[in-house]
Amino acid sequence: MKLIAVGDNVTDCYVDEGVYFPGGNAVNVAVNCKRNGAERVAYIGVFGDDENADWIRSCLTEEGVGYERSRKVYGHSGQPQVYLKDGDRVFGPGPRDSCQHLFSIRIVPEDIELIRQFDVCHTSCYSNIEYELPALSEACKVSFDFSDKRDEAYLRRVCPYVTYAFFSGADLSEEAVKALMEQAHGYGASIVGVTRGKEGAIFYDGKAFYRQGIVKVDAIDTMGAGDSFIAGFLTRYTDTGDMEASLRYAAERSAKTCTERGGFGHPHPLR
Repeated sequence: MKLIAVGDNVTDCYVDEGVYFPGGNAVNVAVNCKRNGAERVAYIGVFGDDENADWIRSCLTEEGVGYERSRKVYGHSGQPQVYLKDGDRVFGPGPRDSCQHLFSIRIVPEDIELIRQFDVCHTSCYSNIEYELPALSEACKVSFDFSDKRDEAYLRRVCPYVTYAFFSGADLSEEAVKALMEQAHGYGASIVGVTRGKEGAIFYDGKAFYRQGIVKVDAIDTMGAGDSFIAGFLTRYTDTGDMEASLRYAAERSAKTCTERGGFGHPHPLR
């Protein structure tokens, strides 16, 4: 399996502990796919010109994720403030006008040439790249994390270009989850998954619904658990096409992430 992620990178700043960790949905999925044994993983994003961006790049290098087609701009990295409460993450506002908020990626032919070399391109609602989805979907299969963005206009805009659609739905009833999945599938997404916190996950492929419970661990930090679930599913499903086995593996990888700080480790002192 070969995956390229296009989109956000940030440093999650754990204020109480005085450290920050590399993160962002696209970066987390990329690193976790590589850890899951993906043959090749790359990342395209917008880096700032600060120490935080240097740390993210060094961590990607250490994890075996290439980023040669990424951009660098004058601006500071996104730095969401994170507080832990009973092992769960609580976000506070970070410095405004980060490069993640000020700049979006324009996909050019050289990017497409690279993206065509991969099986899946992952991106998300955090990456401000919806306008490039038509081009991405012509290059390879697209995986998209909607988080909790579920309004009909957004689904109509995004789903036609998506093979794998992922949603967060801990606040939804099972009936509402199924309705959302059928709606997203009807707009074009081939496989739709909704993670529901302690209730596990439900997936839909247009023919059947699949349920996956959580794997219990002594969790110390849930940061990046949803991203590692996505990475686990994509890695295993792309290689095998086995829905149930892929969901079990995704749950195991998500649980593993909850046993370490940050999206995938690599703490750095806050300055």
